[in-house]
Amino acid sequence: MSTQTGNPVVWVRGFTQRASFGSGTAASVLAAALLATPASAQTLSYAAPSGFSQSAPSWGVQPDAVQSRDTMSEDAALPDRLRRAVVNYPSREAPGTLIVDTRHTYLYFILGNDRAIRYGVGVGREGFTWSGVQSISRKAEWPDWHPPAQMIARQPYLPRFVAGGPGNPLGARAMYLGHSDYRIHGTNDPSTIGKFVSSGCIRLTNADVTDLFSRVKLGAKVVVLPKGSSPQFEAKRARPAQASFTSATGRSLKPLQLTTLN
Repeated sequence: MSTQTGNPVVWVRGFTQRASFGSGTAASVLAAALLATPASAQTLSYAAPSGFSQSAPSWGVQPDAVQSRDTMSEDAALPDRLRRAVVNYPSREAPGTLIVDTRHTYLYFILGNDRAIRYGVGVGREGFTWSGVQSISRKAEWPDWHPPAQMIARQPYLPRFVAGGPGNPLGARAMYLGHSDYRIHGTNDPSTIGKFVSSGCIRLTNADVTDLFSRVKLGAKVVVLPKGSSPQFEAKRARPAQASFTSATGRSLKPLQLTTLN
């Protein structure tokens, strides 16, 4: 604080204000301002930590912090059948393979020994479902979104670019399928999980896509089953031993049991 003829001048981190009251009051104002200043200065002069993605939001909150804060509300919003769980899932696919059951809006990550992690997903809306075999060609954390040309042609009002962050439609993680425009990704709208809503991409909650992202390897096989003929592999809670399910090929399966993941 510097004193001049007349009212005192209060200086706090780059700005000045001439006080119109006594020196005792000015000292109180200075003390309060100094106590309040660090939080304000930290917000306004936020610098991303070393190695942090340049596409991160610029308002001083790291996306992963936002994600962990929202994880509980995401889980609470999902119906029980769509929550992440370990289930019995007979399959001849190798561990690490992803199978998308389009009909029942599930994605299975194969663990082996007839076990899989099941995730609830959102899939393509009417006219945009597809099936086939792809592989994971790229993985990205908090990816930027560049809407494909075909999507812009259908919806010309869409932005041409959205930087990665909590408001991005691709959510917290994305796994790209071959050289196609399709991705397995997160979402900024968890209410769409379990629905036929996308232009062909497969979406999970940000909590689930982050978990899946940590397990999936580059080059992993992805099998997308057709909507009309997906086998009935819907996991159920423990049932009596005589209960069983039959796949589309007529092969009898073991009773399916569900174990919720933490």
